Amino acid sequence: MVKEKACRDCRFLIEEGDKCPNCEGSNFTTFWRGYVVILNAENSEIAKKMNITRTGKFALRLSR
Repeated sequence: MVKEKACRDCRFLIEEGDKCPNCEGSNFTTFWRGYVVILNAENSEIAKKMNITRTGKFALRLSR
């Protein structure tokens, strides 16, 4: 089982790799809770409140 990790800069969730495809960051954590899947960032109220501009899976809360 692959554990997803969250980018500390934008909260984008990835399964593998060392570079965030969303913001190009390289600071990750495996300690996160909850997630939201954004399907249409332009029309999503949640995406607007979280400052998300692309589709994908994002962590709601980062720990540590």
